[in-house]
Amino acid sequence: MYRYDEFDRTFVDQRVAQFRDQVRRRLEGELSEDEFRPLRLMNGLYLQLHAYMLRVAVPYGTLSAAQMRKLAHIARRYDRGYGHFTTRQNIQYNWPKLSETPDLLDELAEVEMHAIQTSGNCIRNVTADQFAGVAADEIEDPRIYAEIIRQWSSLHPEFSFLPRKFKVAVTGATRDRAAVKVHDIGLFIRRNAAGEVGFEVVVGGGQGRTPMIAKTVRSFVEKRHLLSYLEAIMRVYNQFGRRDNKFKARIKILVHEIGIEEFTRRVEAEWAEIRDGVLDLPADEVARIHAYFAPPAYEPEGEAAATLARQRLSDPAFNAWVRSNAVAHKQPGYAIANISLKPEGGVPGDATAEQMDAVADLAEQYSFSEIRVTHEQNLVLPDVRQDALYELWQALDAQGLATPNLNLVTDIIACPGLDYCSLANARSIPIAQRLSRRFADLKRQHDIGELRIKISGCINACGHHHVGHIGILGVDRKGEEYYQITLGGSADEDAAIGKIIGPAFSSAEVVDALEAIVETYLRVRREGERFIDTYGRVGAEPFKEVLYAAA
Repeated sequence: MYRYDEFDRTFVDQRVAQFRDQVRRRLEGELSEDEFRPLRLMNGLYLQLHAYMLRVAVPYGTLSAAQMRKLAHIARRYDRGYGHFTTRQNIQYNWPKLSETPDLLDELAEVEMHAIQTSGNCIRNVTADQFAGVAADEIEDPRIYAEIIRQWSSLHPEFSFLPRKFKVAVTGATRDRAAVKVHDIGLFIRRNAAGEVGFEVVVGGGQGRTPMIAKTVRSFVEKRHLLSYLEAIMRVYNQFGRRDNKFKARIKILVHEIGIEEFTRRVEAEWAEIRDGVLDLPADEVARIHAYFAPPAYEPEGEAAATLARQRLSDPAFNAWVRSNAVAHKQPGYAIANISLKPEGGVPGDATAEQMDAVADLAEQYSFSEIRVTHEQNLVLPDVRQDALYELWQALDAQGLATPNLNLVTDIIACPGLDYCSLANARSIPIAQRLSRRFADLKRQHDIGELRIKISGCINACGHHHVGHIGILGVDRKGEEYYQITLGGSADEDAAIGKIIGPAFSSAEVVDALEAIVETYLRVRREGERFIDTYGRVGAEPFKEVLYAAA
């Protein structure tokens, strides 16, 4: 993992001291709420429906055991005993007291964490594939470049007040697990015909009111030119992005309005001016960052695979967990262990302080003290020996963290919705809880197969409903909560925006509507077809017929 240098440490400490004085002035009445608002947002502090909410940055979703343990302490000391992991691989605390937030940030700084640029019109937390560095299908580790982008973008003087917030994602694998194509800038690590490794750059993706899939602006950028090319894109956006209407201020609107060809022309012209300047990325700097992400001291494979095979045969419950939650590792004898934060009836993405402490302990014992946060609101132990999976599973089960449902119908993404968020129109969490109970039977889940359900409580789409195989959007209808359903969305390398299936359903009806969709899929699918494949083949009509037959 990357470790702070002297600059990082000084910078974060100074920001905490600055914010402590700003909070003091607010509490003593020297600052009004309007004056304080931009200052708190620069430090990740929101004013939500019932209380303040603090969003803590987890750069590219990577945590140490010590950092996770500190997050557990924060939940216990400053909140109500839990934290909420988000779709930007961050963690949110929903109940901190304003007077205590400087102390909270001070404690985070002790373990090289902060909340800077988790809000505001700036470059937000850079996200990455949660299996970075260990995925079997990876070309190169994207964390190296995510860290370089983090350093380049943190308090960048030219991009601190952009037309709107800005999100970047990086993946180094053939399978996109980072939802790269629904980001303002997405980076795919590619190998060109000459065998050189560089980046395909896509621009203009996003969700919200106007969902769009990013378009390729350059098919290959050399590593040394990465920052200068990103800078060129940001300059074009900063200059031409709309500032008269916040709903039309994202880069996706600029790309749409002027067209990808004209946007590319402007970027290339800007890049020509700066490509061989101070932003040229030296190989020795890349090597320095790369050293932080060197592989751990893996043990020889030995009998690990054989031991795992015997244990799977002897315990059906363990076998079910491995089947769903363990993923192939590039190192023989090791596995990637996914920890579901989606128990039956639970709140997607929530973890108690006790669970966070337990995960920290297990990371130290089984995974070289490293943890990942996924944009699907789960956790990952990236480096577990195959012959240690059984003990790990038993320990997770004791903490309520062994739900074997990764990528299945109950592995639901959901935003906080109207239970917490002042922007929301409807509740997301209760719908997710009811769905997880309805589809709790594990045998049925496996029969249904891969099915991504994503729920948002408003059009801002923090629950990524646009790219769910089944998306659910909460809407307000004369003071009542209704839910609009979309089908056919996808966040992977074949990214697509789901299509609205028809009129919205009431809260009382929506779970039955999902049941009808699933049963229709099971009836019309072919052997081996996932839901998304079946929808692509048959279209919306079979589902519409069932949902609106009585209309």
